[in-house]
Amino acid sequence: MARRNMSQQYYDIVVVGCGMAGLTAGLRAAELGQSVAVLEKSPKAERGGQTGYSESFRVPSADTDLTEFGYEFAVPDYTADQFYDDIMARTDGQADPDIARTLVDNAGRTIEWLTEHGVEWDMEPLAVGYTVGRTWFDNDQLVAHLIHEIQDHGGDVYYETSARRLLQDDAFRVVGLEAASGDECVRFDCGAVVLACGGYESSPEKRARYYGAGFDDMKVRGSGYNTGEAIEMALAAGANATGQWSGAHMALIDANSPDVGGGANRVDGYQYGVILNVDGERFLDEGEDARAHTYAKFGREIFKQPEHLGFIVLDSKTHGLVRATGPSEPAVADSLEDLFAQLALDASVAQSTIETFNAACAPDEFDPHVLDGNATEGDLRPRKSNWALPIDDPPYYAYKVTGGITFSFGGVETSSNAEVLDDRRRVIPGFYAAGNATGKLFYNNYPGGTGLTNAAVYGKIAAEQADTYLDQRTGSN
Repeated sequence: MARRNMSQQYYDIVVVGCGMAGLTAGLRAAELGQSVAVLEKSPKAERGGQTGYSESFRVPSADTDLTEFGYEFAVPDYTADQFYDDIMARTDGQADPDIARTLVDNAGRTIEWLTEHGVEWDMEPLAVGYTVGRTWFDNDQLVAHLIHEIQDHGGDVYYETSARRLLQDDAFRVVGLEAASGDECVRFDCGAVVLACGGYESSPEKRARYYGAGFDDMKVRGSGYNTGEAIEMALAAGANATGQWSGAHMALIDANSPDVGGGANRVDGYQYGVILNVDGERFLDEGEDARAHTYAKFGREIFKQPEHLGFIVLDSKTHGLVRATGPSEPAVADSLEDLFAQLALDASVAQSTIETFNAACAPDEFDPHVLDGNATEGDLRPRKSNWALPIDDPPYYAYKVTGGITFSFGGVETSSNAEVLDDRRRVIPGFYAAGNATGKLFYNNYPGGTGLTNAAVYGKIAAEQADTYLDQRTGSN
């Protein structure tokens, strides 16, 4: 039981953060009989971190059985080994093999566990192009449900509570933390701390520091509270910094999205058209890979273009494959000339770019569901590797897009048991971390849906390891 004096509290486990990593850590710890406090920096109305703006988990469907709950996957079987291969391929082989292997091997069971706790799923893909196992959810409902589950198991949730300093004993064991909670400073004494605070992506200062000039202006797709101070708190206590601090999930989004908290605001289906910058030029291979394997890096490429803008151009053959969730309507015209007249780009160059692109297209059978091999021919640069159809069938459509940041890739170093490691690569006793507060998994790119799965798997593991640690401490006393 917690002490009633609000200036000092005691719990077995304190979880810093209320997104997916914190929710699973808090629920699993409470389920195991530990007294738990979950500290959420935001007000209650904005709780949930980036999970409150998310929509799906990547799941090894071949290794996940939800049939007893009435769910069936709507895509071909997707194995844990395929999941692992996707992580390694998308990260150019830089993901830590042990971290990735533990993730994929525990993903199915973690999704089953969440389902056992009453989480509800949609199984039908939201748009064309989803070819691997996914579960979709209502983000507000998911966060509220898991918080209710934590509280139903005896856990407490503190809102507007920001962790400021870790407390350690003479053996460097983490034994608590100090936090700003409401209008007072509260000391949370505890047996273990789980860092589940998300990344540093919502801090303009850190975006400029790690990504470069101009990135302080980038739109934040999710919570404005993931500003990285709790990660700095961990580093000050000796945790090792690891991962790609200059990397992030930067998605292609509607250019008129809010500066913070806009959510998805995506334009799915861009891979079936071309993307121009304000100079009217193409600058990337739109058909490089499936949408789920490119959308998280194309946002950065678009943001690096003049005025941080791009224009997705499609014709009537492919526009029906688009799923747009942002606030804007596309520009529409019966000719490319009229279309480009509506857009803030170099219309004459854009016209020439499309004509050159069309001349390089010699498509065979078009299949939007797979990498269809319809590549441009000749010396077109950049080439288009799949779905290269000429843009010649009016009406024509254009979506104005930019890059929006979702989460950062740098963080504290952990073992595959979610134990935080210090700068000597030694375990800091009583200290665990999960989700986007950690590094070593994502580099350069990201397989769509993996972030939430990573958070859920390692949040659960962190709680289980903290439970074992506390039992061992109790047994040794």
